[in-house]
Amino acid sequence: MNLVFFKIISVLFYFISLLPFWILYLFSDILYFLLFHIVKYRRKVVELNLKNSFPEKSVAERLDIEKRFYKHLSDLIFESIKTISISPESLKKRFVFSNLNELTTYFEQGKSVIAVSGHYGNWEWGPLAAAYELKEKVLVVYKPLSDKRFENLINKMRSRFGAILVPMKHTLRKIIEYNAQAHVLVLVGDQTPTREESQYFVNFLNQPTAIFLGVEKIAVRTNKPVIYFSINKTKRGYYECLIKPLVEFPNQTKEFEITNIHAQELENIIRKNPEYWLWSHKRWKFSPDNLKAHHD
Repeated sequence: MNLVFFKIISVLFYFISLLPFWILYLFSDILYFLLFHIVKYRRKVVELNLKNSFPEKSVAERLDIEKRFYKHLSDLIFESIKTISISPESLKKRFVFSNLNELTTYFEQGKSVIAVSGHYGNWEWGPLAAAYELKEKVLVVYKPLSDKRFENLINKMRSRFGAILVPMKHTLRKIIEYNAQAHVLVLVGDQTPTREESQYFVNFLNQPTAIFLGVEKIAVRTNKPVIYFSINKTKRGYYECLIKPLVEFPNQTKEFEITNIHAQELENIIRKNPEYWLWSHKRWKFSPDNLKAHHD
């Protein structure tokens, strides 16, 4: 993205973020119509992902999920832009932690925690709200983008209330840096590994799915308790996050156990309300078979 275009986009995003939510959702309705009916943004990808994930559902049922997904995606885009200027009071009202005591109990014991989540609900508001609610440090691991200007803009939005953004490759270095003080390390567990990074496949949504082993490797190495940030959309523009303990003592688990547990947790969440997961993502780029053929 060239500098002039980036500056125009940045200014435009800022002024859009100042608009009240009711206007943003009017724009979202328009965007939904454009994405779904006119541009047909990644419709083929979404249709295939839903067909493979829910073969037991009828075509009409999957189409209904697809429409609701695009409506949520449109909302999510404007909610993410709103992050630029949203007030702490507004965020606190719209993103609620239902049982924050699950985290504070660990902190009172001097323990740090690994929090896993997925591309579900409004994952952008989760770390932002956690950083505002907690006095402890919130470290958010992210996968760097190729466009550094856009990456810096997004990171500035995500860190507004004190979250510390950590590039994936620097995770262990940052953990060591904050080892002396209680903190929460937030990782997204459903990122797609590259072909070279795909070392393990889980049975996820009815199909073999390549998954990063980073959560498990960090958990076992540090023996930090693993919890799940389960984000539920209660109504338009409002979310509730349930903190669910997954693994208390990671160094006592078997190989791949933690990975299977957090992947299964996300699948359970998706099956309840599938429209809130990121179906437009090309999550199943390859299978164990074509990966083996590539190596052969």
